[in-house]
Amino acid sequence: MTRAAPLAALLLALGSTALGGCGLQPLYASGRANPVAGELAQVRVSAIPGRGGWLVRNALNDRLSFTRGGAAIDEGSARYRLDVRLDDQLQGLGLLSDDTTGRERRTLRARYQLVDLATGAIVIDATDGTDAGIDVVSSEYATIAAEERALENLAQDLAQRIVTRLSLRLRAQP
Repeated sequence: MTRAAPLAALLLALGSTALGGCGLQPLYASGRANPVAGELAQVRVSAIPGRGGWLVRNALNDRLSFTRGGAAIDEGSARYRLDVRLDDQLQGLGLLSDDTTGRERRTLRARYQLVDLATGAIVIDATDGTDAGIDVVSSEYATIAAEERALENLAQDLAQRIVTRLSLRLRAQP
């Protein structure tokens, strides 16, 4: 066991040296002082209709409020507006022998635009989506609960994808 420790330390040192030269940089290297975090702090999310829209908007605001120290954005200090349109679909899959659905697929897709409020220019115009499979069971309540839980999880995942894409685009912006 005593011989393995120096070998592990040597491998760790070599690995960290190799990673330092690969060009990878943390997206939020300096926390809220990072320029990307500063740009994200100036994004206001427009209202999104429907239950899925409410969930996605809250998830987006949660992720963006981190860059503002947890505070809500003041309407006057916003530099960008994020407009999101959702498409939420629930499809029946997997017919059983008694012609009932045994599995469902919930798909949540978003088309979003990041608009610069000063110029009206569209900084980002993109789409993203995510989906989940749901087992249909004999209890209608359990199936409805699974569908709702899937929507909540998809909203969180979609919000994370959107914020990541915004971060990458804002980092590349001069």
